[in-house]
Amino acid sequence: MDSLDEGVDAAVVRAEIRRYERRARLRNVVRRVVVFAAFVIALSLLYSGYKAVGQSIDDAQRDWPVIGSVMPATNDLIMPPISAILSEFDDPPQRRNAKTLGQFIFEASLFTAREAFFGFVAGIVLGLSLAILMLRSRTIERGLMPYVVVSQTVPLVAIAPIIVIWGQTNFGWLPFTWNAWMSVSIIATYLTFFPVAVNGLKGLQSPSAESIELMDSYAASRTQTLLKLRFPASVPYLFAALKLAASASIVGAIVGEISSGVGGGIGRLILDFASRYTTGPERLYASVAGAAVLGIVVFGLISIAERYALRGRAQENPVV
Repeated sequence: MDSLDEGVDAAVVRAEIRRYERRARLRNVVRRVVVFAAFVIALSLLYSGYKAVGQSIDDAQRDWPVIGSVMPATNDLIMPPISAILSEFDDPPQRRNAKTLGQFIFEASLFTAREAFFGFVAGIVLGLSLAILMLRSRTIERGLMPYVVVSQTVPLVAIAPIIVIWGQTNFGWLPFTWNAWMSVSIIATYLTFFPVAVNGLKGLQSPSAESIELMDSYAASRTQTLLKLRFPASVPYLFAALKLAASASIVGAIVGEISSGVGGGIGRLILDFASRYTTGPERLYASVAGAAVLGIVVFGLISIAERYALRGRAQENPVV
């Protein structure tokens, strides 16, 4: 009877712990939403306040030594009102098309997200492959790591048109038609693989010497040690890299679209509105805001995946 009572008490305690954890997660989500909303509001107030101060001093901004000189001028062409930017989302940018700017930005964001997704996946595969290769020996690591780092110093704007042209002229042997957006995915891969390779190597090297010796005592092969010890230990490092890589893939896709002229994505939308800036600066601001939202959404998705993947580990190894 006592054992039955102990089992009931243990079940009640576990249920209480789960309820407490759910409430804690909910509070954490609400706190993050509130902080993000407060940041957006503060940024909007700063923008509007700067604009109001600048226009109250001198709308032409010719004689003021800071606003309009070192800092941007505050006329409606350079700094359109926030209300005008927000209202632009519901206005059609084309005369003969009833589609609103918000719909244009949404569809372009999906196009860019597709490019970034394939670049993100390819970057993970390439980065992890390099990390595993450099794990083989210190000599390989010392030989490859400098080139991995130097690769990120090459201007993306310079190589993007080369990659697009190269893709269009050298992939005719494939069983499918090579499209320009696929070349943009390669550009996204270029920015994505670096954090995965660096953090992946650090994560794969993170197990202690005692853990490695234990695997050796079991006569585990390198592959078994990699899959059963090193990869599980590298998961926190990999998620940190994936959040950077996801954001970098969006940046790479947008820059690739802008510098190579590939249409359909939000990068090309930004380029088109930049070329017609004087007739509608609000559209450019709105499209840039759409690109920022896309980056935030992608980062948030990886953060959610990280929370679920590391939830059991956090319970086993609570951070004090």
